[in-house]
Amino acid sequence: MFSTTRSTIHSLRISLTRPSLLPLAPIFASQRCSSSTPQAQTYVLKTPKGTKDYTDQDMAIREQVFSTVTRVFRRHGAVTIDTPVMELKEILSGKYGEDSKLIYDLADQGGESCSLRYDLTVPFARFVAMHGKSYHRFKRYHIAKVYRRDQPAMTKGRLREFYQCDFDIAGEYDPMLPDAEVLKVLCDALTRLDVGPFTVKLNHRKILDGIFEACGVPRESIRSVSSAVDKLDKLPWDEVKREMTEVRHVAPEVAEKIGRYVKLNGGRDLLETLEQDEMLQRSSTAQEGIADMRLLYDYMDALDVANKTSFDLSLARGLDYYTGIIYEAVPHGEREVGSIAAGGRYDNLVGMFAGTNKKGQPIQVPCVGVSLGVERIFAILQAKQANVKSNDLQVCVVSAPGASLLHRLQVARQCWDADIPTMFAYKENAKLNKQWEQCEKAQIPLAVVIGPDELAQGKVRIKNMHKKDPNQGLGTLVPVHDLVDELQKRLAEIQV
Repeated sequence: MFSTTRSTIHSLRISLTRPSLLPLAPIFASQRCSSSTPQAQTYVLKTPKGTKDYTDQDMAIREQVFSTVTRVFRRHGAVTIDTPVMELKEILSGKYGEDSKLIYDLADQGGESCSLRYDLTVPFARFVAMHGKSYHRFKRYHIAKVYRRDQPAMTKGRLREFYQCDFDIAGEYDPMLPDAEVLKVLCDALTRLDVGPFTVKLNHRKILDGIFEACGVPRESIRSVSSAVDKLDKLPWDEVKREMTEVRHVAPEVAEKIGRYVKLNGGRDLLETLEQDEMLQRSSTAQEGIADMRLLYDYMDALDVANKTSFDLSLARGLDYYTGIIYEAVPHGEREVGSIAAGGRYDNLVGMFAGTNKKGQPIQVPCVGVSLGVERIFAILQAKQANVKSNDLQVCVVSAPGASLLHRLQVARQCWDADIPTMFAYKENAKLNKQWEQCEKAQIPLAVVIGPDELAQGKVRIKNMHKKDPNQGLGTLVPVHDLVDELQKRLAEIQV
Protein backbone atom coordinates (compact mmCIF):
# COMPACT_ATOMS: atom_id res chain seq x y z
CA MET A 1 0.00 0.00 0.00
CA PHE A 2 2.78 2.38 0.93
CA SER A 3 4.74 1.87 -2.32
CA THR A 4 1.58 2.28 -4.39
CA THR A 5 0.78 5.56 -2.67
CA ARG A 6 4.27 6.90 -3.21
CA SER A 7 4.18 5.99 -6.90
CA THR A 8 0.78 7.63 -7.29
CA ILE A 9 2.08 10.86 -5.74
CA HIS A 10 5.17 10.70 -7.96
CA SER A 11 2.99 10.30 -11.08
CA LEU A 12 0.85 13.29 -10.01
CA ARG A 13 3.90 15.50 -9.63
CA ILE A 14 5.14 14.52 -13.10
CA SER A 15 1.72 14.96 -14.69
CA LEU A 16 1.34 18.49 -13.35
CA THR A 17 4.41 19.52 -15.34
CA ARG A 18 2.73 18.64 -18.63
CA PRO A 19 1.53 21.68 -20.59
CA SER A 20 -2.07 20.47 -20.70
CA LEU A 21 -2.25 20.32 -16.86
CA LEU A 22 -0.27 23.45 -16.00
CA PRO A 23 -3.46 25.56 -15.41
CA LEU A 24 -4.41 23.16 -12.54
CA ALA A 25 -1.12 23.60 -10.71
CA PRO A 26 -2.13 26.85 -8.91
CA ILE A 27 -5.30 25.13 -7.66
CA PHE A 28 -3.39 22.27 -6.04
CA ALA A 29 -0.84 24.71 -4.68
CA SER A 30 -3.62 26.84 -3.19
CA GLN A 31 -5.18 23.77 -1.53
CA ARG A 32 -1.82 22.78 -0.03
CA CYS A 33 -1.31 26.29 1.36
CA SER A 34 -4.80 26.57 2.82
CA SER A 35 -4.54 23.21 4.57
CA SER A 36 -1.09 23.87 6.02
CA THR A 37 -1.68 27.54 6.95
CA PRO A 38 -5.03 27.92 8.75
CA GLN A 39 -6.51 31.42 8.77
CA ALA A 40 -6.92 33.12 12.18
CA GLN A 41 -10.59 33.34 13.15
CA THR A 42 -11.95 36.65 14.37
CA TYR A 43 -14.72 36.93 16.97
CA VAL A 44 -17.36 39.51 17.80
CA LEU A 45 -16.82 39.81 21.53
CA LYS A 46 -20.23 40.38 23.10
CA THR A 47 -22.65 38.56 25.35
CA PRO A 48 -26.00 37.36 23.93
CA LYS A 49 -28.80 39.91 23.87
CA GLY A 50 -30.35 40.39 27.29
CA THR A 51 -27.38 38.96 29.20
CA LYS A 52 -24.30 40.55 30.76
CA ASP A 53 -20.99 39.85 32.45
CA TYR A 54 -20.55 40.80 36.10
CA THR A 55 -17.32 42.29 37.41
CA ASP A 56 -15.79 41.50 40.79
CA GLN A 57 -17.43 44.62 42.24
CA ASP A 58 -20.79 43.67 40.71
CA MET A 59 -20.49 40.22 42.28
CA ALA A 60 -19.67 41.73 45.66
CA ILE A 61 -22.99 43.63 45.58
CA ARG A 62 -24.85 40.52 44.39
CA GLU A 63 -23.35 38.36 47.15
CA GLN A 64 -24.35 41.04 49.65
CA VAL A 65 -27.94 40.82 48.36
CA PHE A 66 -27.96 37.01 48.52
CA SER A 67 -26.52 36.83 52.04
CA THR A 68 -28.91 39.51 53.34
CA VAL A 69 -32.09 37.92 52.01
CA THR A 70 -30.92 34.43 52.98
CA ARG A 71 -30.55 35.55 56.61
CA VAL A 72 -34.08 36.96 56.53
CA PHE A 73 -35.51 33.78 54.96
CA ARG A 74 -33.76 31.47 57.41
CA ARG A 75 -34.83 33.58 60.38
CA HIS A 76 -38.40 32.63 59.45
CA GLY A 77 -37.57 28.92 59.38
CA ALA A 78 -37.20 28.43 55.62
CA VAL A 79 -34.99 25.73 54.10
CA THR A 80 -33.55 25.82 50.60
CA ILE A 81 -34.03 23.44 47.66
CA ASP A 82 -32.86 23.36 44.06
CA THR A 83 -34.59 22.30 40.85
CA PRO A 84 -33.30 21.78 37.27
CA VAL A 85 -32.79 24.86 35.13
CA MET A 86 -35.00 23.15 32.52
CA GLU A 87 -38.45 21.62 32.93
CA LEU A 88 -40.58 19.47 30.69
CA LYS A 89 -42.39 21.81 28.33
CA GLU A 90 -45.81 20.58 29.47
CA ILE A 91 -45.03 21.57 33.08
CA LEU A 92 -44.57 25.24 32.14
CA SER A 93 -47.19 25.50 29.38
CA GLY A 94 -50.39 27.36 30.17
CA LYS A 95 -49.27 28.71 33.57
CA TYR A 96 -48.27 32.26 32.65
CA GLY A 97 -51.18 33.64 30.63
CA GLU A 98 -50.08 35.98 27.85
CA ASP A 99 -46.48 35.84 29.10
CA SER A 100 -46.23 32.19 28.00
CA LYS A 101 -44.81 33.46 24.72
CA LEU A 102 -41.70 34.53 26.64
CA ILE A 103 -40.73 30.95 27.57
CA TYR A 104 -37.48 29.68 26.03
CA ASP A 105 -38.16 26.32 24.36
CA LEU A 106 -35.20 23.98 23.84
CA ALA A 107 -34.55 21.79 20.80
CA ASP A 108 -35.67 18.20 21.32
CA GLN A 109 -32.40 16.25 21.50
CA GLY A 110 -33.39 13.25 23.56
CA GLY A 111 -37.06 12.43 23.07
CA GLU A 112 -38.34 15.04 25.55
CA SER A 113 -39.57 18.55 24.84
CA CYS A 114 -38.07 20.88 27.45
CA SER A 115 -38.07 24.59 28.24
CA LEU A 116 -35.88 26.82 30.38
CA ARG A 117 -37.67 27.74 33.60
CA TYR A 118 -39.56 31.03 33.40
CA ASP A 119 -39.74 31.48 37.17
CA LEU A 120 -39.11 29.45 40.34
CA THR A 121 -42.77 29.12 41.37
CA VAL A 122 -44.03 26.55 38.86
CA PRO A 123 -40.95 24.31 39.38
CA PHE A 124 -41.60 24.56 43.14
CA ALA A 125 -45.21 23.48 42.67
CA ARG A 126 -44.02 20.53 40.57
CA PHE A 127 -41.49 19.67 43.31
CA VAL A 128 -44.19 19.69 46.03
CA ALA A 129 -46.53 17.53 43.94
CA MET A 130 -43.75 15.10 43.02
CA HIS A 131 -42.30 14.54 46.51
CA GLY A 132 -45.51 13.69 48.34
CA LYS A 133 -46.62 14.49 51.86
CA SER A 134 -43.09 15.18 53.13
CA TYR A 135 -43.29 18.63 51.53
CA HIS A 136 -46.98 19.46 51.88
CA ARG A 137 -46.30 21.76 54.86
CA PHE A 138 -43.02 23.63 54.77
CA LYS A 139 -41.27 26.94 54.11
CA ARG A 140 -38.72 27.06 51.31
CA TYR A 141 -36.44 29.61 49.73
CA HIS A 142 -34.71 29.28 46.39
CA ILE A 143 -32.15 31.58 44.76
CA ALA A 144 -31.46 30.72 41.12
CA LYS A 145 -31.46 31.95 37.53
CA VAL A 146 -34.56 32.10 35.34
CA TYR A 147 -34.95 32.87 31.64
CA ARG A 148 -37.41 34.98 29.65
CA ARG A 149 -37.47 35.81 25.96
CA ASP A 150 -38.42 39.38 26.84
CA GLN A 151 -37.41 42.63 25.17
CA PRO A 152 -34.45 43.55 27.40
CA ALA A 153 -33.80 46.96 28.95
CA MET A 154 -30.39 46.60 30.56
CA THR A 155 -30.35 49.90 32.48
CA LYS A 156 -33.72 49.07 34.04
CA GLY A 157 -32.65 45.63 35.20
CA ARG A 158 -34.86 43.81 32.67
CA LEU A 159 -32.79 40.94 31.27
CA ARG A 160 -33.34 37.61 29.56
CA GLU A 161 -31.20 35.75 32.11
CA PHE A 162 -31.56 36.87 35.70
CA TYR A 163 -31.75 35.74 39.31
CA GLN A 164 -34.84 35.45 41.46
CA CYS A 165 -34.91 35.05 45.25
CA ASP A 166 -38.11 33.23 46.25
CA PHE A 167 -39.69 32.58 49.65
CA ASP A 168 -42.82 30.39 49.79
CA ILE A 169 -45.01 28.74 52.42
CA ALA A 170 -46.79 25.54 51.38
CA GLY A 171 -49.61 23.88 53.31
CA GLU A 172 -53.01 24.45 54.91
CA TYR A 173 -53.06 26.89 57.83
CA ASP A 174 -55.53 29.33 59.35
CA PRO A 175 -56.55 31.97 56.79
CA MET A 176 -54.14 34.79 55.93
CA LEU A 177 -51.47 33.92 58.54
CA PRO A 178 -48.92 32.67 55.97
CA ASP A 179 -49.82 35.61 53.71
CA ALA A 180 -49.07 38.09 56.50
CA GLU A 181 -45.74 36.42 57.29
CA VAL A 182 -44.68 36.51 53.63
CA LEU A 183 -45.37 40.26 53.60
CA LYS A 184 -43.30 40.62 56.78
CA VAL A 185 -40.45 38.71 55.11
CA LEU A 186 -40.69 40.94 52.03
CA CYS A 187 -40.64 44.20 54.02
CA ASP A 188 -37.77 43.01 56.25
CA ALA A 189 -35.69 41.91 53.26
CA LEU A 190 -36.10 45.22 51.38
CA THR A 191 -35.42 47.23 54.55
CA ARG A 192 -32.22 45.31 55.32
CA LEU A 193 -31.09 45.62 51.71
CA ASP A 194 -31.38 49.40 52.13
CA VAL A 195 -33.08 49.98 48.78
CA GLY A 196 -34.64 53.16 50.14
CA PRO A 197 -38.33 53.96 50.73
CA PHE A 198 -40.76 51.55 49.10
CA THR A 199 -44.45 50.65 49.01
CA VAL A 200 -45.97 47.20 48.75
CA LYS A 201 -49.09 47.43 46.61
CA LEU A 202 -51.77 44.92 47.63
CA ASN A 203 -54.87 43.54 45.97
CA HIS A 204 -56.90 40.35 46.02
CA ARG A 205 -57.75 38.32 42.94
CA LYS A 206 -61.23 37.55 44.30
CA ILE A 207 -61.98 41.25 44.80
CA LEU A 208 -60.76 42.02 41.30
CA ASP A 209 -62.72 39.13 39.78
CA GLY A 210 -65.79 40.22 41.77
CA ILE A 211 -65.47 43.74 40.37
CA PHE A 212 -65.28 42.40 36.81
CA GLU A 213 -68.32 40.17 37.41
CA ALA A 214 -70.30 43.02 38.96
CA CYS A 215 -69.44 45.30 36.03
CA GLY A 216 -70.66 42.74 33.48
CA VAL A 217 -67.51 40.98 32.26
CA PRO A 218 -68.26 37.37 31.20
CA ARG A 219 -66.45 34.81 33.37
CA GLU A 220 -64.48 33.44 30.41
CA SER A 221 -63.11 36.96 29.69
CA ILE A 222 -62.00 37.82 33.23
CA ARG A 223 -58.34 36.77 32.80
CA SER A 224 -58.10 38.66 29.53
CA VAL A 225 -59.51 41.86 31.09
CA SER A 226 -57.25 41.36 34.10
CA SER A 227 -54.21 41.32 31.80
CA ALA A 228 -55.26 44.68 30.39
CA VAL A 229 -55.74 46.20 33.86
CA ASP A 230 -52.28 44.93 34.82
CA LYS A 231 -50.79 47.49 32.41
CA LEU A 232 -52.05 50.47 34.43
CA ASP A 233 -48.65 50.85 36.11
CA LYS A 234 -47.16 51.59 32.66
CA LEU A 235 -50.02 53.10 30.65
CA PRO A 236 -52.67 55.77 31.34
CA TRP A 237 -56.26 54.64 31.83
CA ASP A 238 -57.36 55.92 28.40
CA GLU A 239 -54.94 53.55 26.65
CA VAL A 240 -55.90 50.61 28.87
CA LYS A 241 -59.58 51.35 28.22
CA ARG A 242 -58.92 51.46 24.47
CA GLU A 243 -57.25 48.03 24.66
CA MET A 244 -60.23 46.69 26.61
CA THR A 245 -62.79 47.85 24.10
CA GLU A 246 -60.88 47.41 20.83
CA VAL A 247 -58.71 44.35 21.55
CA ARG A 248 -60.49 42.54 24.41
CA HIS A 249 -63.97 43.38 23.01
CA VAL A 250 -65.32 44.76 26.31
CA ALA A 251 -68.40 46.96 25.96
CA PRO A 252 -67.53 50.66 26.50
CA GLU A 253 -70.05 51.04 29.36
CA VAL A 254 -68.53 47.99 31.10
CA ALA A 255 -65.04 49.46 30.70
CA GLU A 256 -66.28 52.74 32.26
CA LYS A 257 -67.59 50.88 35.30
CA ILE A 258 -64.31 49.00 35.69
CA GLY A 259 -62.42 52.28 35.47
CA ARG A 260 -64.26 53.71 38.47
CA TYR A 261 -62.93 50.86 40.61
CA VAL A 262 -59.39 50.26 39.34
CA LYS A 263 -58.43 53.90 39.89
CA LEU A 264 -58.98 53.50 43.65
CA ASN A 265 -56.23 52.97 46.22
CA GLY A 266 -55.76 53.51 49.93
CA GLY A 267 -55.70 51.39 53.09
CA ARG A 268 -58.35 50.20 55.51
CA ASP A 269 -60.45 53.14 54.38
CA LEU A 270 -60.70 51.65 50.87
CA LEU A 271 -61.63 48.29 52.39
CA GLU A 272 -64.50 49.98 54.24
CA THR A 273 -65.61 51.67 51.01
CA LEU A 274 -65.73 48.32 49.20
CA GLU A 275 -67.65 46.70 52.06
CA GLN A 276 -70.41 49.30 51.61
CA ASP A 277 -70.47 49.12 47.80
CA GLU A 278 -73.89 47.83 46.68
CA MET A 279 -72.63 46.24 43.46
CA LEU A 280 -69.93 44.29 45.27
CA GLN A 281 -72.30 43.24 48.03
CA ARG A 282 -74.07 41.15 45.41
CA SER A 283 -70.82 39.34 44.47
CA SER A 284 -69.96 36.43 46.74
CA THR A 285 -66.50 36.28 45.13
CA ALA A 286 -65.77 39.90 46.06
CA GLN A 287 -67.10 39.38 49.59
CA GLU A 288 -64.70 36.47 50.15
CA GLY A 289 -61.79 38.65 49.07
CA ILE A 290 -62.90 41.54 51.27
CA ALA A 291 -63.13 39.22 54.31
CA ASP A 292 -59.57 37.99 53.60
CA MET A 293 -58.27 41.55 53.34
CA ARG A 294 -59.92 42.57 56.59
CA LEU A 295 -58.19 39.73 58.41
CA LEU A 296 -54.90 40.47 56.65
CA TYR A 297 -54.94 44.09 57.85
CA ASP A 298 -55.32 42.90 61.46
CA TYR A 299 -52.28 40.66 61.07
CA MET A 300 -50.23 43.31 59.21
CA ASP A 301 -50.89 45.77 62.07
CA ALA A 302 -49.62 43.19 64.57
CA LEU A 303 -46.48 42.63 62.43
CA ASP A 304 -45.99 46.39 61.90
CA VAL A 305 -45.98 46.25 58.10
CA ALA A 306 -49.37 47.79 57.25
CA ASN A 307 -47.73 51.23 57.09
CA LYS A 308 -45.55 50.02 54.21
CA THR A 309 -48.50 48.87 52.08
CA SER A 310 -51.13 50.38 49.81
CA PHE A 311 -54.41 48.69 48.86
CA ASP A 312 -54.40 49.31 45.09
CA LEU A 313 -57.23 48.00 42.89
CA SER A 314 -55.19 48.54 39.71
CA LEU A 315 -52.81 45.75 40.68
CA ALA A 316 -53.75 42.64 38.71
CA ARG A 317 -50.57 40.49 38.22
CA GLY A 318 -50.84 38.84 34.82
CA LEU A 319 -49.88 35.29 35.82
CA ASP A 320 -52.77 32.85 35.63
CA TYR A 321 -51.97 30.79 38.71
CA TYR A 322 -52.76 33.43 41.37
CA THR A 323 -55.97 32.78 43.33
CA GLY A 324 -55.94 35.14 46.33
CA ILE A 325 -53.87 38.02 47.66
CA ILE A 326 -51.37 39.54 45.21
CA TYR A 327 -48.68 42.14 45.87
CA GLU A 328 -45.88 44.08 44.27
CA ALA A 329 -43.11 46.17 45.88
CA VAL A 330 -42.25 49.45 44.17
CA PRO A 331 -39.37 51.72 45.27
CA HIS A 332 -40.09 55.42 45.58
CA GLY A 333 -38.47 57.61 42.94
CA GLU A 334 -37.28 54.63 40.85
CA ARG A 335 -39.78 54.74 37.98
CA GLU A 336 -37.24 53.43 35.50
CA VAL A 337 -36.67 50.27 37.53
CA GLY A 338 -40.31 49.31 38.16
CA SER A 339 -41.32 46.68 40.71
CA ILE A 340 -38.51 45.01 42.66
CA ALA A 341 -40.53 42.15 44.19
CA ALA A 342 -43.89 40.50 43.61
CA GLY A 343 -45.94 37.49 44.57
CA GLY A 344 -49.23 36.21 45.87
CA ARG A 345 -51.32 33.19 46.79
CA TYR A 346 -51.63 30.25 44.38
CA ASP A 347 -53.82 27.53 45.88
CA ASN A 348 -54.45 25.42 42.78
CA LEU A 349 -51.05 25.22 41.11
CA VAL A 350 -49.75 22.16 42.99
CA GLY A 351 -53.07 20.43 42.33
CA MET A 352 -52.49 20.73 38.56
CA PHE A 353 -49.57 18.30 38.97
CA ALA A 354 -50.56 16.22 42.01
CA GLY A 355 -53.57 14.42 40.57
CA THR A 356 -56.10 12.81 42.95
CA ASN A 357 -55.99 10.91 46.23
CA LYS A 358 -57.31 7.37 46.86
CA LYS A 359 -60.85 8.75 47.14
CA GLY A 360 -60.56 10.36 43.72
CA GLN A 361 -60.43 13.87 45.19
CA PRO A 362 -57.99 16.45 43.80
CA ILE A 363 -54.86 16.84 45.92
CA GLN A 364 -54.55 20.52 46.77
CA VAL A 365 -51.60 22.11 48.58
CA PRO A 366 -52.29 25.84 49.11
CA CYS A 367 -49.20 28.05 48.69
CA VAL A 368 -48.26 31.70 49.05
CA GLY A 369 -44.93 33.32 48.26
CA VAL A 370 -42.88 36.25 47.06
CA SER A 371 -40.08 36.66 44.54
CA LEU A 372 -37.42 39.38 44.78
CA GLY A 373 -36.06 40.68 41.48
CA VAL A 374 -32.31 40.60 42.13
CA GLU A 375 -31.24 42.48 38.98
CA ARG A 376 -33.53 45.44 39.68
CA ILE A 377 -32.45 45.58 43.31
CA PHE A 378 -28.87 45.31 42.07
CA ALA A 379 -29.41 48.31 39.76
CA ILE A 380 -30.59 50.43 42.71
CA LEU A 381 -27.75 49.39 45.02
CA GLN A 382 -25.12 49.77 42.30
CA ALA A 383 -26.19 53.40 41.77
CA LYS A 384 -25.89 54.07 45.50
CA GLN A 385 -22.49 52.42 46.09
CA ALA A 386 -19.09 53.60 44.88
CA ASN A 387 -15.66 51.96 45.30
CA VAL A 388 -17.15 48.64 46.34
CA LYS A 389 -14.65 46.38 48.10
CA SER A 390 -14.88 43.07 46.25
CA ASN A 391 -12.38 41.06 48.30
CA ASP A 392 -12.29 39.86 51.92
CA LEU A 393 -8.67 40.85 52.52
CA GLN A 394 -7.98 42.35 55.93
CA VAL A 395 -4.16 42.39 56.09
CA CYS A 396 -1.39 43.23 53.64
CA VAL A 397 2.14 42.06 54.52
CA VAL A 398 4.65 44.72 53.44
CA SER A 399 8.44 44.36 53.59
CA ALA A 400 10.84 47.27 53.84
CA PRO A 401 14.25 47.09 52.14
CA GLY A 402 16.38 44.48 53.87
CA ALA A 403 13.48 42.10 54.66
CA SER A 404 13.12 39.12 52.37
CA LEU A 405 10.21 37.49 50.58
CA LEU A 406 10.56 34.56 52.98
CA HIS A 407 9.72 36.85 55.90
CA ARG A 408 6.57 37.96 54.09
CA LEU A 409 5.59 34.34 53.50
CA GLN A 410 6.10 33.45 57.16
CA VAL A 411 3.93 36.32 58.39
CA ALA A 412 1.24 35.58 55.77
CA ARG A 413 1.21 31.94 56.88
CA GLN A 414 0.62 33.02 60.50
CA CYS A 415 -2.34 35.14 59.41
CA TRP A 416 -3.85 32.47 57.16
CA ASP A 417 -3.56 29.85 59.90
CA ALA A 418 -5.51 32.24 62.16
CA ASP A 419 -8.21 32.62 59.44
CA ILE A 420 -7.25 36.23 58.68
CA PRO A 421 -7.56 37.01 54.92
CA THR A 422 -4.09 38.23 53.91
CA MET A 423 -2.07 39.15 50.82
CA PHE A 424 1.49 40.13 49.93
CA ALA A 425 3.39 41.19 46.79
CA TYR A 426 4.48 38.36 44.47
CA LYS A 427 7.92 39.87 43.88
CA GLU A 428 11.28 39.09 45.45
CA ASN A 429 12.46 42.69 45.76
CA ALA A 430 9.14 44.55 45.80
CA LYS A 431 9.39 48.32 45.97
CA LEU A 432 7.84 49.76 49.12
CA ASN A 433 5.71 52.36 47.33
CA LYS A 434 4.31 49.67 44.99
CA GLN A 435 3.33 47.58 48.00
CA TRP A 436 1.50 50.55 49.56
CA GLU A 437 -0.33 51.15 46.27
CA GLN A 438 -1.36 47.49 46.09
CA CYS A 439 -2.66 47.65 49.65
CA GLU A 440 -4.70 50.81 49.06
CA LYS A 441 -6.14 49.57 45.75
CA ALA A 442 -7.43 46.41 47.47
CA GLN A 443 -8.91 48.59 50.27
CA ILE A 444 -7.12 46.57 52.95
CA PRO A 445 -7.51 48.09 56.44
CA LEU A 446 -4.29 46.86 58.10
CA ALA A 447 -0.69 46.47 56.95
CA VAL A 448 1.96 44.40 58.70
CA VAL A 449 5.32 46.04 57.99
CA ILE A 450 8.48 43.92 58.19
CA GLY A 451 11.85 45.66 58.47
CA PRO A 452 15.37 44.38 59.27
CA ASP A 453 15.68 46.48 62.43
CA GLU A 454 12.28 45.29 63.72
CA LEU A 455 13.07 41.66 62.93
CA ALA A 456 16.29 41.93 64.91
CA GLN A 457 14.12 42.80 67.92
CA GLY A 458 11.63 40.02 67.18
CA LYS A 459 8.98 42.58 66.26
CA VAL A 460 6.90 43.88 63.31
CA ARG A 461 4.78 46.99 62.79
CA ILE A 462 1.02 47.27 62.31
CA LYS A 463 -0.28 50.25 60.33
CA ASN A 464 -3.92 51.31 60.01
CA MET A 465 -4.37 52.05 56.32
CA HIS A 466 -7.72 53.77 56.85
CA LYS A 467 -6.16 56.46 59.06
CA LYS A 468 -4.52 59.14 56.98
CA ASP A 469 -2.39 60.24 59.96
CA PRO A 470 1.24 61.05 59.08
CA ASN A 471 2.18 60.73 62.75
CA GLN A 472 1.68 56.95 62.73
CA GLY A 473 4.65 56.55 60.36
CA LEU A 474 5.17 52.89 59.52
CA GLY A 475 2.89 51.83 62.36
CA THR A 476 3.01 50.49 65.91
CA LEU A 477 5.65 48.00 67.06
CA VAL A 478 4.26 44.62 68.08
CA PRO A 479 6.12 41.44 69.17
CA VAL A 480 5.90 38.74 66.48
CA HIS A 481 4.42 36.23 68.93
CA ASP A 482 1.59 38.71 69.74
CA LEU A 483 0.92 39.63 66.09
CA VAL A 484 -2.18 37.47 65.49
CA ASP A 485 -3.87 38.53 68.75
CA GLU A 486 -3.20 42.20 68.01
CA LEU A 487 -4.51 41.92 64.45
CA GLN A 488 -7.71 40.20 65.58
CA LYS A 489 -8.24 42.87 68.24
CA ARG A 490 -7.78 45.73 65.77
CA LEU A 491 -9.96 44.12 63.10
CA ALA A 492 -12.75 43.67 65.65
CA GLU A 493 -12.51 47.40 66.50
CA ILE A 494 -12.63 48.36 62.81
CA GLN A 495 -15.70 46.19 62.12
CA VAL A 496 -17.55 47.66 65.12
